Amino acid sequence: MSTPLLQVEDLAKHFAVSKGFLRGTSHVKAVDGVSFTLERGRTLGLVGESGCGKSTTGRLLMRLLTPTSGRILLDGRDVAGLRNRELQEFRRRVQMVFQNPASSLNPRQTVGAAIAAPLRAQGISPKEGMKHRVQSLMDRVGLRPEHYNRFPHEFSGGQKQRVGIARALALEPDIVICDEPVSALDVSVQAQVINLLQDIQADTGISYVFIAHDLSVVKHFAHDVAVMYLGRIMEHGPSSDVFGEPRHPYTQSLLSSVPAPDPTADRSRRIRLSGDLPHPSNPPSGCVFRTRCPVFALLDDEKKTRCIEEIPRGDAACHHLPEAAAFAAGRAAPTAAVPATAGSAPAIATAATATATATERKIHADS
Repeated sequence: MSTPLLQVEDLAKHFAVSKGFLRGTSHVKAVDGVSFTLERGRTLGLVGESGCGKSTTGRLLMRLLTPTSGRILLDGRDVAGLRNRELQEFRRRVQMVFQNPASSLNPRQTVGAAIAAPLRAQGISPKEGMKHRVQSLMDRVGLRPEHYNRFPHEFSGGQKQRVGIARALALEPDIVICDEPVSALDVSVQAQVINLLQDIQADTGISYVFIAHDLSVVKHFAHDVAVMYLGRIMEHGPSSDVFGEPRHPYTQSLLSSVPAPDPTADRSRRIRLSGDLPHPSNPPSGCVFRTRCPVFALLDDEKKTRCIEEIPRGDAACHHLPEAAAFAAGRAAPTAAVPATAGSAPAIATAATATATATERKIHADS
């Protein structure tokens, strides 16, 4: 069996937070035991509520943050503890596209200089010349090469994101981590950027870790999906399985919150979550989702004890999957036919159905 391009094992990042003078510190468990693999030429979609640890995971993979524990294996080599020269060499193979294209660009630097920055940092001098190489990258992402000397404020939001993509591709990396690359863009521009990323993957065989809130985009774009909640992965598997037959109660509730474009639809069949999201500095013991899980309340004491005491593992991190399936079947079969947004609590769809549907139609139309 071949070695995965990227393998993450029990990755954790805990931030120390002061509790006040003479009161010591507590630790915010932003990422707590995340594990997954990424194969060559494939895309892993990372979804979940705001604050669940998606972006922190991306920054750990890029080594912008140092893990508290766990391993990050690139072609079987642990890169979690790399320093100095070795870390610089690692970043030739892993690059990142940031969420806000405006803040990720230096306003006093031309886009040509911004795209050339990774090449200069790595000491690479293209045979064809730096300017020619940068203009080729600009053309590859749909920008006009003659705009080489323009500044970021002279570009639209979608064009700035294309500059960010060109910069990430400059070193010809094996993996690009996309941290919500289309969330700040309008519907038509979202489709253009997603199609661009797909074309690049088809041409180069690059792999993506795609962090997003928009489930419609993830369903269309990602080969595999990992659903995060409170720093842990609740469910992980092929996109068709996770969206078609979700097994974990959290994934089921997330997809059942999709707003149906039908005024006669039975909205009472939605799986609603009770309670508030626990603070990551004091997560529940055992299963972190149990305090909001609709299935937990229906279990007997013995089964509840297992949820309280044992951390669930596996592709669907739930101790009682048969009960979860029975509960979901009794309420409504969650569906991903209509796009949704997972930016806030699963019971509340934060994006208008028409907008999300338009995104999906535009993506398919441009493909």
